[in-house]
Amino acid sequence: MSTIATAFATWAGNLRPADVPAEVRDRVALRLADAVGLVVAAWSTPPGVAVRELAAELGGTGDARLLLDPAPLHPAAAALAHGTLVHALDFDDTFPTSVIHPMGVLLPAALAVADESRPGADLITAVAAGDELLARLGAAAGRGLHARGFQATGVLGPLAAALVAGVLRGREPSVIASAMGLAGSMSGGLLEFLSDGTWSKRLHPGWAAHGGLVADGLAGRGFPGPASVVEGRHGVFASFLGAVPEVVRPGPAAAPTDDSRAGTVDNLAGATDGLAGATDGLAGITDALGERWLSMEAKMKLYPCAHVLHPFIEMALALREKVDAARVDRIVCEVAPWYVPIVCEPVAEKMAPASEYQARASLPMAVALALVDGRVGVASFEPESTARDAVRTLASRVEYVADPALAQGFGARMHVIAGAERFDGDPTRPVDEAAGVRRKFAENTGGADALWAAARDLDRRRVGDLWAAAPAPR
Repeated sequence: MSTIATAFATWAGNLRPADVPAEVRDRVALRLADAVGLVVAAWSTPPGVAVRELAAELGGTGDARLLLDPAPLHPAAAALAHGTLVHALDFDDTFPTSVIHPMGVLLPAALAVADESRPGADLITAVAAGDELLARLGAAAGRGLHARGFQATGVLGPLAAALVAGVLRGREPSVIASAMGLAGSMSGGLLEFLSDGTWSKRLHPGWAAHGGLVADGLAGRGFPGPASVVEGRHGVFASFLGAVPEVVRPGPAAAPTDDSRAGTVDNLAGATDGLAGATDGLAGITDALGERWLSMEAKMKLYPCAHVLHPFIEMALALREKVDAARVDRIVCEVAPWYVPIVCEPVAEKMAPASEYQARASLPMAVALALVDGRVGVASFEPESTARDAVRTLASRVEYVADPALAQGFGARMHVIAGAERFDGDPTRPVDEAAGVRRKFAENTGGADALWAAARDLDRRRVGDLWAAAPAPR
């Protein structure tokens, strides 16, 4: 029986570098370089140290290793560490339709299995295939997974990691599909970290990459998994979203418009009637594979916080040139209803976050930091920064209004009131994404120009050039 996993496995297994359009390859390389820089940036952070120490403990024998450490590791342990490092600062790329963070899963899976003598073009091609799988599955799921309390990266990521690993290891399509079937039993990732700002979300991409590698290793040894993992009656869509749709088209998801979600997480329980937020189903999800690349919709993060906050930060930075933060009386942010339980509520918690990770998901804090400091960087969300009187005072003046019309993408509007004056933010102001990513990489790595060149040009290099160019840990 033909299944979605089998179709993707067959397509990806036959995909060659020349089959991937130049603009897709270039964008994958840019996002890959961004993720490499995030590994360096998070290397010595507390979550980075913890996951690296665990990976070393789990290591055993293996031919994988981390970018900044020559010690051999089992591929699954290396994938766990790299994926957690990429996502540790909440600074990695996102599919806006589903809020999946793809490169935190795909790059670790690829680095774990790609021989260092292998052409980088092969790695880019495998990652592009996994990227497209995540984009299309994410478009079908929409934001329904988040509405049910799951991080979509953790649910769908293991399937993509298994696909990437199988392609790079030259597995038969039936084996890759079997690995994807096993990987579905490794799906998970709860949003409960929003309640206290603890670290579980940082683990989700690493665990997804780890699960995909374990699944690939088992399938390669004849351990079968259900190829109907996507559309089956107990597959990931039925199990995590509560229904199996009948038809899908590979396009952007229809956005939820139920503004009953404007309050607390409790209001989300019934917000996804079956697959609310999904497209019409799954049957056409493989249509036009290789012709239409939904993965091109990925957005880069230029600030280390929830991606839905980025347009508000951009508007605040622009408005800072017109209004003094000390004069501001009110800041009204218009948000999509689905943002509310992530970055707006509970209000007291968002005004005074208890941890840096909680601050990274706070609309009042992000806006206040941008207006007070004129920049938002890696250190911005640390307690010594967010506890400042000027920041807390301004954060207390931030209000939100939920508008269902903003549900597409990362919709946003903002108005700053200072005395009798009102200043409106411009959400359409263009951002030079490529220049921002290059600047971000330099800041995250302390320069590391050789590593940037190796990652950005990996399509024309060997995989091992990444390790050769890696700087000493900071």
